[in-house]
Parts: sequence; structure tokens; C-alpha cells
Amino acid sequence: MALGSCKTGDEQLSLENNKIGKAPTKMNKENLKPSKEVPKREEVAIIGGGCFWCTEAVFEMFDGVKEVVSGYAGGASKNPTYKEICTGKSGHAEVIKIVYDPTVISYPKILSVFGECHDPTTLNRQGADVGTQYRSTIMYLSEEQQKIAEAWKNKLTENFIDPVVTEIVKAPVFYAAEDYHQDYYKKNPNAGYCTFVIKPKLKKLKLE
Repeated sequence: MALGSCKTGDEQLSLENNKIGKAPTKMNKENLKPSKEVPKREEVAIIGGGCFWCTEAVFEMFDGVKEVVSGYAGGASKNPTYKEICTGKSGHAEVIKIVYDPTVISYPKILSVFGECHDPTTLNRQGADVGTQYRSTIMYLSEEQQKIAEAWKNKLTENFIDPVVTEIVKAPVFYAAEDYHQDYYKKNPNAGYCTFVIKPKLKKLKLE
């Protein structure tokens, strides 16, 4: 064997890899890092149409809805409690925050369902629930949502004899309600309100 023809172990392995089409063993460390996961699309809608137990139960039935949180919004006080809300003097409304995938369920669809699951013509009232906390409200989080909401209201007005009283306002701070309010229908399907109010509404909307 001629002198000087020996190769180091790394050089020999690299040469053999190249001959059989393999990549060299010395690789860029950046290529070894795991690729970042493509973020999933999520958008948020905030609406109120009476007792949040009911609206929460309705929207939890839809594909594309990832989470529904019952809460309070629209008043001046911070971190309001249910007891404060029940006075009707806090300025807050009972609302739900819907986290959804817009590729599965659109904002216009959410408003369409919203219009069907409550009466948008009764001021500060839904059935036996009376007070400003039960007002019909859409709290938009973008100019696009505002435009869609206003178009929805205009179209709905054409279909009702009584005026549509749903307020459309820029979303204020949202405060999640107490834990016992969350997933209320799922946790208490046989409770009186669930039996006489929520279940009939779900059946009317063909969701149950």
C-alpha cells in the first residue's frame, strides 16, 4: 500500500456514504432540531342572549367549537361575582366566550345560531329571566366581526315585526364566571332549569 493513501475513519466513512448515495455524517445541527408545529387556527366570539347556562349548552353541541366559557362583561366593576350580577345593577351581562375553528364553523354561522337560540326582540329579558344582565348582546373583537354583526342585525330586522334590540359593542374585558357555572348543562342535565328550559331549546334546534 502506498504511503499517504490512508484516510482517517471519518474521511473513509464520509467517502463510503457518498458512494452509496447517503448523506455525509457531519450534518448541520439546525436540521436536527424538531420542526415547529403549525399553529392551529382559533378565533373568539363573545355573545350574550339570556342565561349563559342555555347559550353555553347550545354552542357546545357544534363541531368546530373548541371551548365555551360562561362569564360576565360590559360593566364597570372588576372581577364581578354572580351575586353582584343578579342585582341587575352591575352593568355586566351574562355572556359566553366561544373559542372556535373558523375553517369548521364561521362567525356568520355562530350569529345565525345565536339568532335562533334566543329572542333578539325582548329588551333585557329572555323568558322568565329579567334584568339588564340578560340583555341580547354581540361583543365584537375586530372590525370584520363588527361588520358581520351589523349586517346580521339588519337582515334579522327585516324578518321581525318587533325591532331587534341586540346591542353591538366593542368587546370589553371578559371575566370568567365561577366554576360551578361552567358546563352547567353537562354537569346537571336533570336540574330544573335544564329540564324545562335548556332541553326543549336543544330539541327545537335539533341538537339533541
